[in-house]
Amino acid sequence: MANVTLTFEDGTIRVTSDTALDTDALPDTNLDIEYDPRSETLRAPAFQYAALRDALDAAGHDVTDDVLALPTLDLDSTYRLREYQQDALDAWQSGDGNAGSGPPERGVLELPTGSGKTVIGIAAMEALGVPTLVVVPTIDLLTQWREELTTEFDRPVGQLGGGEQRVEDVTVATYDSAYLRAAELGDCFGLIVFDEVHHLGGEGYRDIARLLAAPARLGLTATFERPDGAHEVVADLLGPLVHRIGVDDLAGEHLADYDIKRLTVALTDEEREEYERHQSTFTDYLASSNIQLRSGSDYQELVKRSGTDPRAREALLAKQRAREITMNAERKVERLAEILDRHRADRVIVFTASTDLVYRLSERFLIPAITHETGANEREAILQRFRDGTYSRVVTANVLDEGVDVPDANVGVVLAGSGSEREFTQRLGRILRPKDGEEGAGRALLYELVTKDTAEERVARRRR
Repeated sequence: MANVTLTFEDGTIRVTSDTALDTDALPDTNLDIEYDPRSETLRAPAFQYAALRDALDAAGHDVTDDVLALPTLDLDSTYRLREYQQDALDAWQSGDGNAGSGPPERGVLELPTGSGKTVIGIAAMEALGVPTLVVVPTIDLLTQWREELTTEFDRPVGQLGGGEQRVEDVTVATYDSAYLRAAELGDCFGLIVFDEVHHLGGEGYRDIARLLAAPARLGLTATFERPDGAHEVVADLLGPLVHRIGVDDLAGEHLADYDIKRLTVALTDEEREEYERHQSTFTDYLASSNIQLRSGSDYQELVKRSGTDPRAREALLAKQRAREITMNAERKVERLAEILDRHRADRVIVFTASTDLVYRLSERFLIPAITHETGANEREAILQRFRDGTYSRVVTANVLDEGVDVPDANVGVVLAGSGSEREFTQRLGRILRPKDGEEGAGRALLYELVTKDTAEERVARRRR
């Protein structure tokens, strides 16, 4: 048996041995161990650290582990988990995500928006008591997590992003900042918490998880699966989906009960004529080119083809114009007027897919607008006035789907959106938080406005 030393270096685990190692004889055949001629040592990606250590131990080698030299943290939160939150945490801690090697605390939890995913993340940090990096997609979430952790643990909390680069034993980072610093900080944390973990499936962001040695890994999301299948990569890096709770599991008890009303509207004669013309251009090209759009990847292939094929480009532009007609249909706006009048006493969020339509609706109905063009201070002022009741309605295009602490609303109106189940679930979650501090109080209502006899009907069916 060999004397083996493990050290961390630039996002990898360096394996030094006093004798030649037969890596093929190690128990875990999925380890990606390669010889590095520069250092004349073996190397493995940092994310396989725990599995590599366990495989060497199982093979009987004498292992000196110099990868993580971390302090034990006394983290004590005031939160007391609800039963469903405790069940989720138990599933993560039980070992379901370790695939037979490494620590048990690995995997992804899927819970609805408003169900307290942050609370579960804090409980995981409290349970392990190790330096932790929390990775989030937006500056809003960065601020929310930092303030929450500072309050709960009464200790300095580091921040990577939003104009700061400060590392502490408990640190919050944006995905962008974590991506830039992962190789450098890979041996500083024992637990990583990825909020909105579906973002980790992005090609560049995957390296965050690959370059960090942290054995314990927790992913939090309302919708784990991605249309492009990249959630499978996330499962390899963090562990699989170990616990799922749906909206219907909590509605009426822990979240507001809800109804979904789908309302169809007809295009005007002028809109119908223009829609059919553009849609025909698109479908005729698909038919003549023998192209079938079965998935998002098929559509991406069409987009690539448009770079060299003028007819493909014309077809895509026609498809976009047809979609714009359905999104901006005049009778949708008329129906929205009826809904707003009916729900004068309610708090309403109107969701669209078009910034131009947001401003149009804002001007017509005198509703505060939030888009990607809205500055952070202005957005927070609008949300605060929505929170305290000064405003009873807001209109937005995608910005409030995730990563923003949205005040309670009990009515949502979806005028346009994608076929994404994630987007629909997130928008529904914006109106499902418990009301008046009482679990189950109130009943939420989500309207879906869909143009009749258009491709939008198929999109609506797909996202539902």
